[in-house]
Amino acid sequence: MRYEGMVYRPPSEARSLIVQVTIGCAHNACTFCTMYKDKKFRIRDMEEVKADFEEAYQRYGDGIDRIFLADGDALTIPADDMVDLLGFIKERFPYARITSYGAPKDVLSKTPQELEEIQRAGLSMVYMGVESGDDVVLKDICKGVSAEEIAQAGIKLKKAGFKMSLTLISGMGGRARLKEHAINSAKLITRIKPDFLGFLTLMLDDEAPIMKPIKDGSFELLRPDDVVEEMLLFLKEVDSDGTVFRSNHASNYVPLKGTLNQDKQSMISSLEKVRKEHGYRPESFRAL
Repeated sequence: MRYEGMVYRPPSEARSLIVQVTIGCAHNACTFCTMYKDKKFRIRDMEEVKADFEEAYQRYGDGIDRIFLADGDALTIPADDMVDLLGFIKERFPYARITSYGAPKDVLSKTPQELEEIQRAGLSMVYMGVESGDDVVLKDICKGVSAEEIAQAGIKLKKAGFKMSLTLISGMGGRARLKEHAINSAKLITRIKPDFLGFLTLMLDDEAPIMKPIKDGSFELLRPDDVVEEMLLFLKEVDSDGTVFRSNHASNYVPLKGTLNQDKQSMISSLEKVRKEHGYRPESFRAL
């Protein structure tokens, strides 16, 4: 197995076979992220990728049940190549669930037919980093897409039959756009209604470009009370029945989980209790 640089994956893919089908991130401009800054994006040679899967098959047999296609932009691979690769994987690992990241631009670049073919070939779920549903925030962090484009990408994935796991980031709008970030993110999730939704809380590497406005005072980070206020606004506004909701990442001040909409009130009550008692996770316990 060949790997280049640091390899990242969603928390739920911790026990998956991870194979890089692309290197780095095609966009690689988000101001809060340093994940792929040491890599120049490219699509790997498909024969090399197949050789990695063949090695895994020789080592583990067909018993692998989870596969994650790294790095950040598997859906940049041309549809015909992706369908061919997925067929090769499924021949060796017929019982495996196959997932990948998918940036909104990558999804929008594929036709509905291409996405349906990729889904039928075996890619069952796409993880999409949404970060915010507020256009001002999306522009400020150089996300490269609007909230409307994110919504269209999500709807397109659903129509093609994919399961979806979306990620938002608490504090992404700073104190200045706390309300707009929360409410517009809720509106976006209400439109898409993903299968899974995760909330991280903004934590930053010192090398992240967003550190400049933080240091000069033009971007003010949220305090724990602000994070809870933002989450309360989000939960009160969102309407996404059946979405499995998680805000229990190591970065979060308050671990929270449930299913929308049935557990909304219990989660709201938990947040209000924590805010009253100031029962936040200590900074020393938080991590990326």
